[in-house]
Order: sequence, then C-alpha cells, then structure tokens
Amino acid sequence: MQNKWRIEQDFESVITQGKNSFENLKYSHIFLTGGTGFIGRWILEVINYYNTNNQTKIKVTILTRSPEKFKIEYPFLYNNLNYKFISGDIQSINEELLINSSDYTHLIHAATDASAELNEADPLKMFNTIVNGTKQILDFALRNQIKKILFLSSGAVYGQQSAETDFVSEMANSAPDCLNPKNTYAEAKRAAEMICAVYIKQFGCSIVIARIFALLGPMLNLNIHFAAGNFIRDALAQKKITILGNGLPIRSYMYPSDLIVWLLCLLTHGRSGLAYNVGSEEAISIVDLANLVSNIIGTRKYEIKNLTDTGWHFGRYVPSTKLIRDEFSLVNTIDISGSIIRTAYWNGWKGV
Repeated sequence: MQNKWRIEQDFESVITQGKNSFENLKYSHIFLTGGTGFIGRWILEVINYYNTNNQTKIKVTILTRSPEKFKIEYPFLYNNLNYKFISGDIQSINEELLINSSDYTHLIHAATDASAELNEADPLKMFNTIVNGTKQILDFALRNQIKKILFLSSGAVYGQQSAETDFVSEMANSAPDCLNPKNTYAEAKRAAEMICAVYIKQFGCSIVIARIFALLGPMLNLNIHFAAGNFIRDALAQKKITILGNGLPIRSYMYPSDLIVWLLCLLTHGRSGLAYNVGSEEAISIVDLANLVSNIIGTRKYEIKNLTDTGWHFGRYVPSTKLIRDEFSLVNTIDISGSIIRTAYWNGWKGV
C-alpha cells in the first residue's frame, strides 16, 4: 500500500479528520506568519487542496520576509487567488501594506523555526524575533479585532525532561536553565507565552497555545539539524547513518498531516488561555531511530561517534497528549515507520 502513497492522500485525510474545523473556517480570512516554513507550507498546501475541492473558500494572507523566493520555489501557491503574500518582518509590521485587513477572522502565529544555527550564532536575534515579534503580532491582532489567535510555541518550554517522566504534561513545573544561552529559543518561547497570557488578561484576546514537539514528514528540509531528517537523507544516498552523539536521547515524531488536523482544531475550538501539547507519545531513542531508518530504506548500517552533544536538548523529549485527546478525541494516525516511509517517498525513494 505504501508504494501507492500520494501527498494528496494526506491532504484528504486532514480534511476528513478536520471536518468540524473546516466547517468553522468557511469564508474565513486567516492572517498567517511563518507561512513559508515547514509548518506554514503544510497549512497552505492543505487549505489550497480544500479550496480546490470546495465552493466555500478560505482566504489566507501570509506575512513573510522573502515572498519572491517562495514565488520561485512554489509558484502554484504564490499565485493562488485566495492567497496574498505580504513582504515584511514580524518585528516591524507595515500596516500600509496590509490591504483589506479589517476582514481577518483568525490569526496563526507560526513564525520563527527552531533554528539550532541561529540559536548558537545569534541568540539575541533569536530571542528578540520571538518575543518582540509576538508582541507586534498581538498588537496587530488587537487593532484589527481578530477574534481567534493560535500561537505556535514549543515543547522546549519544559526544559530538560526528567528521566522518571515518560510523558511531560502541560501541568509540568519544569523549566529551562535561564542562565544557559543554549536555552535562548526555549526561554523566548516561554516569554512569548507570558505575553499571550498578559494580552488575554489585559485586552480580552482569545489566544490558544500549541506546544509543538518533534515532527517528521514530507516537505521537511533533510539538511537542517534534525536527526531524523539527516538519517533519512543519508539512508537515501545509501550512506552509513552517523549518530554524532551517544544515541541515548529519546524523541517522538508527529506526522504533519496529524499536526495540521490538531492545529486547525485548536484554532477553531481550543480554549483561550490554555496550552496544548502537540506531538506523539511513540517514544524512540536516537540509536533505535537510526537502526529503524537504516533497515527500512538504507544500508542496515550505522555508527555512533559519541561526540559531545552540543544541542539544547540532550535527554528525553516526549509529550503527554492526554489533554488534547480527552478534549477533542484527537490521535496520531501515522506511526514513526509510516512517517519515515512517506518522507522517503517524498524525497524520491522508489521503495523495495
């Protein structure tokens, strides 16, 4: 069955599972930041597929620093009649460029990826982009009376997960070490969540927070710092997979079609003032992940370098998804093996 997979099947799955969300989004106009990143592109692809197959359209205005680059890479999305791309930065929104801003109904703040390179090279820029950008976006939402806001935060806000904790819940009191610059991204997301809480209390904004954990699926850049993507890249090239660290950290990976179902549900039905974990409970060690990828699509070989881990999170990073399961009956439909296989097919794998 897997070798007959098409990306359109994922889009159809999102629309089927997210029927209530799409019903709620009829004739809506979403303002989206971070629309040209991994998550943003998935949102645009799914809504484009929905609009193509439905008479009731969803409009999206996308704020991005490089619309021309996106136009070259994805012209079919850029030229979509229901999409409008605005050139700008979340830290300095030019209101004059935002035509017809009064009809925005929803806002998804997805800007600022978890860039390990930026976190290491320019942590101050990382911090300011997340914190100041969030404040600017919420001020924009206030001025335009946008009723529903979804802020994409991160599981990084919990800091190092205790080895005794299988699944970190939204009630966890853990936090990153605020004196370690490696935690800049995590602390900035915490500060941005606090800004959201302040705007809810002081201005009556309706804001839902999604704390996103690790992701794996089509459209993910295999060359950035995520181990799963790097492993698939090397396996597709029939290279021996290399684990730079000791392979002991524990991760879990959510497939993006499930992610979009969950995010749209939170956008339309989430409770303001709450943060929801968004991820998978299917835990796997990095060494077991390397072994799995290698066996499915690679040479069945991997090596462990045992180099010092320079990443911000060297332990267990697995969420509890009980809150979102209990409230909305949402589950993960694609497991880690399925995520690996579909990502491989997306990147040109022919199967076995």
